[in-house]
Amino acid sequence: MTSPRSRISKAVIPAAGLGTRFLPATKATPKEMLPVVDQPAIQYVVEEATSAGLTDVLMITGRNKRPLEDHFDRNYELEETLRRKGDESRLSRVQQSSELATMHYVRQGDPKGLGHAVLCAAPHVGEQPFAVLLGDDLIDPRDPLLTRMTAVQEQHGGSVVALLEVDPEQVHLYGCAAVEPTGEDGVVRVTGLVEKPEPGEAPSNFAVIGRYVLDPAVFGVLRRTGPGRGGEIQLTDALQSMAEDPGIGGPVHGVIFRGRRYDTGDRGDYLRTIVRLACEREDLGPDFRAWLSTYVNEEMRTLD
Repeated sequence: MTSPRSRISKAVIPAAGLGTRFLPATKATPKEMLPVVDQPAIQYVVEEATSAGLTDVLMITGRNKRPLEDHFDRNYELEETLRRKGDESRLSRVQQSSELATMHYVRQGDPKGLGHAVLCAAPHVGEQPFAVLLGDDLIDPRDPLLTRMTAVQEQHGGSVVALLEVDPEQVHLYGCAAVEPTGEDGVVRVTGLVEKPEPGEAPSNFAVIGRYVLDPAVFGVLRRTGPGRGGEIQLTDALQSMAEDPGIGGPVHGVIFRGRRYDTGDRGDYLRTIVRLACEREDLGPDFRAWLSTYVNEEMRTLD
């Protein structure tokens, strides 16, 4: 079992998905590179990891994902052009992505599910706890979920999942956790996990969202885990085994998240995310909110 005081420095970001819900935009552009206002969604995720002190980032990629590597690499020609123009503001923003973290990449090959993607990280991670961040979930930096999760893991050992209380009618869309209280506000003990339970069969309405802090024992469990729901190797199934037997890498805890989360995996939520974040920007917000208010009022009059 990993020592509860092990320091976490590595983050794994699965990014091998095809992004079929956003076709044809994702035919030649990775879904992770779709812009959220004026920076790609994946950069928000990497920034979240580094803000939590995780400076070593491994992306699990696949075919047609080369733009991810290019984005987090230096672009000397562009930088020199901006420098000659004296455009220090854009130069700083271009350089920022290449200075966030030490980036590594490995290809998943066959897309066999999230559990398989995590297993691809085993040689890089080694025998230390690590974080997994899914790119479809953006967590507002004002709500430092990952920082809280790493603190819980360092205190208790084992693994930690992020939980969101959802409408019971929506829980079938998520992995769902059976939980018991710990006496600590916002932290529960996970006693079981079910991937996308059938209506009426969910153990609670606590859904697992795309943030995990995992004990390295998960790799051994994943190697023994067969295909589950959808014919894929499910990370939820491996965590279920670990929750049932804390002797396999320690207990599983959940941090209940009550902050701001943006779902960029759904087209409607993706558009709502852009609007929300644009409205909050100091440089864009005032003009954009004024235009949006006028537009909505005009639309309402049209509907009337």
